[in-house]
Amino acid sequence: MADVAERAGVSLKTVSRVVNGEAHVSERLRKSVQEAVQALGFVPDVAARSLAGARSFTVGVLFDNPSPNYTMKVQAGAYQACRDAGYHLRIDEINSQVPDEDLAAQLLAVLQKGRCDGFVLTPPLADDARVLDVLEREGRTYVRIAPVFDPARSSTVETDDFAAAGEVARLFHRLGHRRIALVNGPENHGRAAHRREGFLQTMRSLVPESVIWEDSGDFTFYSGMMAGKRLLGSYAPPLAVFAANDDMAAGVMNAAQQMGYRVPQDVSVCGFDDGIIATTVWPYLTTIHQPIAELASSAVKMLIEGVGGKRVTARIGSHLVERDSVQAPG
Repeated sequence: MADVAERAGVSLKTVSRVVNGEAHVSERLRKSVQEAVQALGFVPDVAARSLAGARSFTVGVLFDNPSPNYTMKVQAGAYQACRDAGYHLRIDEINSQVPDEDLAAQLLAVLQKGRCDGFVLTPPLADDARVLDVLEREGRTYVRIAPVFDPARSSTVETDDFAAAGEVARLFHRLGHRRIALVNGPENHGRAAHRREGFLQTMRSLVPESVIWEDSGDFTFYSGMMAGKRLLGSYAPPLAVFAANDDMAAGVMNAAQQMGYRVPQDVSVCGFDDGIIATTVWPYLTTIHQPIAELASSAVKMLIEGVGGKRVTARIGSHLVERDSVQAPG
């Protein structure tokens, strides 16, 4: 750091502020330090920085999500952001389906053992007031991904799930689908409700007389498969199914194939997320591309930078990806 300071013509403290991503450094000095860092090949020693101060240079990500496709993308985005900033990444699984005292005990164990500078909360933990209460009581900083509950309570990153689900409704309408089913996500996942409302409101605004069956799952492949069997086993089965995530959509496709239906010739299926599973099933899944890794990366950057202590909301766009699992009704 002394070599960097000498080359940049600044104080050691200025180098420290730039390397640690702190505020109160002019853009001119920041650029000089960054050029010196690059020229000298300086790599901060995270362990040494941790010992030298109160910060651990570790970001924690908390999960309670059954979808491996979602968690893998979150981890990838968070890891890249931590790596770029010279931070460590810690991953912890929290079971929120427990009494209050047990949830608090899980969180306190993470706080005591993890020594993280802050946390990124993923759904549904991002909407669990008990989690927020514990973190705030313990004086811990956090950023939430896609919260619905009290969004102004913290800095957040999100996509517009309501509008994205509306795009699926427009796709079904454009292709001529009128017998439609919706497989909803779990009740404790706020964004699942946004997807439901976006789809239903858009579809009914386009075709007021459209028939829409509903079933529910928990964002797992198995729950989607069971919902698919119930829907497709009905007296007048739907000709198009929108599932609130890709894992459940893949389960619906599996149920259809078990029951002798062809996808998409007999029933079209659309998902949400554009996870790895979307291009490992056949036919490839039409879905909403949710920038999961980018959401996680932005949340980590927001946490590290501290955005001047202000609470801010960043919105990242999503879009429909049309593949092979949806076509006009046969």
